[in-house]
Amino acid sequence: MIATPHHPLRSVLIASTLAVAAWLISSCTKPYSNYKTSYLDDILSQQQIRRAEPVNETDLFPSAAALNVPAEAASINDVARFLAGLPALSGQDAMAHLRATPGWQSHRAHLDEMWLDFSQRHARPVSNWARNHAGDLRSAHAVLYPFSGPDFVFPYLIYPHAETYVMCGLEPCEPLPDWNSLNPTDVEQGLDGLNTSLTNILQYTYFITKDMRTNFQSTRFRGVLPVFMVFLARTGHVVESVNGVRLDPSGNPIILPAGQSSVQGLLIRVRGNDGPKRIFYFSQDLSDQALAVNGPFLRFASSLGQPAALLKSASYLMHETYFSHIRNHLLNHCSGIIQDPSGVPLRSFKERNWKLDLYGNYEATLPIFKQYEQPDLRAAYQDPAYHAQPIPFGIGYLVDPATTSLMVGKPR
Repeated sequence: MIATPHHPLRSVLIASTLAVAAWLISSCTKPYSNYKTSYLDDILSQQQIRRAEPVNETDLFPSAAALNVPAEAASINDVARFLAGLPALSGQDAMAHLRATPGWQSHRAHLDEMWLDFSQRHARPVSNWARNHAGDLRSAHAVLYPFSGPDFVFPYLIYPHAETYVMCGLEPCEPLPDWNSLNPTDVEQGLDGLNTSLTNILQYTYFITKDMRTNFQSTRFRGVLPVFMVFLARTGHVVESVNGVRLDPSGNPIILPAGQSSVQGLLIRVRGNDGPKRIFYFSQDLSDQALAVNGPFLRFASSLGQPAALLKSASYLMHETYFSHIRNHLLNHCSGIIQDPSGVPLRSFKERNWKLDLYGNYEATLPIFKQYEQPDLRAAYQDPAYHAQPIPFGIGYLVDPATTSLMVGKPR
């Protein structure tokens, strides 16, 4: 049941909602729980990670008092765990009445089942493979993941020690809803929509773009943020803060003031057993028409130094001439790329004389992408010089392990 005007939790929920809707969330001061998802236990390691530096001398972690948020207010992390179908970590669960509803209980059971299946079929094999075959890329300090949507889980499995993840897609950045404005039907529909959004990636390892456009706008839980929250909570991270950001002309991320109606991107700060991390997500068209070579996004990407990159289920867009800017940036600036065949075409790696290691098998594309067949990649898999090695999992569009192709490329 939603809190009434006389419900004792109303002030807590209002304070939490104000902080979330304004994008400026007080830092989580509660100790990190020992809760971890079992399949990630063996890939988490202790290391020191540098904190972000403030922009324009602003406080990256404003106190609750500075935001007029009562100390007893539920944290943004409790919101993340609510969306992820997990119990609250804070001492006082302001969403206990929502967790008691049949809709949330069903959401939790469904997510538990999907997450267990995902961990067995994809997460554990992917992390084991990366540990054995990603080499020094696995310790990259930063990761660039174009065409990602809100898929945090795969870059984290492959590059778990990064301190900064930069992700982008066409999907919008919107605030979480005002929880006091939601009725039980809104909550149940929102959780159902969230489950629908998560089903494809947890079962098949990728989002379907046209479905995202519908699912991310069809309920009160809109945009990419709810999906990020689920993945962050389910991978054992504590969400410390969420900010709306934009890039200035020089590519510097600027934290937006409270009350901004629309934002270009998100900055999510989290902490896990491997230390603090920053996740940037930008709603960004990556076609050449929208992505200037010296524009804000690529200037910001250049500030990462030589990040590792991930490309998965990228719709073969970088096979086209009008996605040359992002393709060239990856080849010019990245220390390495782990991708499926939908990323950078094999011919572009050959033109730059990159070293490639091949895993799995490549026979063909899905029929919908028939025009992007790569006969040269098929021949490379048959060439003993490439020493193609099998992999025991599926990833990307060719999710059947018998036809999955994965490439690890590094500049020579």
